[in-house]
Amino acid sequence: MTRHIELHKKDIAYTLRVSKRARRMRLAIYCDGAFVVTVPRQMDQSLVERFLIQKSQWVLDKLASFKGLSGTVFVRGGKKDFAAHKEEALVLAQKRIEHFNKIYKFTFNKINIKNQKTRWGSCSRKGNLNFNYKIALLPPHLADYIIVHELCHLGEFNHSRKFWNLVAKTIPDYLEIRNELNRSGKRFH
Repeated sequence: MTRHIELHKKDIAYTLRVSKRARRMRLAIYCDGAFVVTVPRQMDQSLVERFLIQKSQWVLDKLASFKGLSGTVFVRGGKKDFAAHKEEALVLAQKRIEHFNKIYKFTFNKINIKNQKTRWGSCSRKGNLNFNYKIALLPPHLADYIIVHELCHLGEFNHSRKFWNLVAKTIPDYLEIRNELNRSGKRFH
């Protein structure tokens, strides 16, 4: 359900989602500028509006940062985009994992390609490596960073110094690449 609120004299549209599973309110602003507020059932609308007013500067800053981006690859992809790029993303992930894992020698279970709204990838405790199909649309150095990041979680299931040292083995400039992802708007929020 689309709603509107005035924040700093600007009319801001947002989608209100009521969720059985939500325990607290959650704000998400996606790369395409979509603003979604997820709330638990029975939450009073006045609480939602009060919270949005409290967070108004954050909301406006995020929306402005996405509007200011030019040439950003990402809109939230539909089923057609996913179908068009899923196989390409899988082949890319398999090849690059094979390449990097010659150094790491980690054991993993499966590689999955998903159509995720908010993540580039994940690594499960079962050893499954999951990647967003949009890695196939990235420049190679950014895709490699994401692939190595998830691969290294097989060795360190956290973001400790040991984890980043593992990443640095094959991506020594990982900090610059991570910053590039953030600056370019190709990071999910």
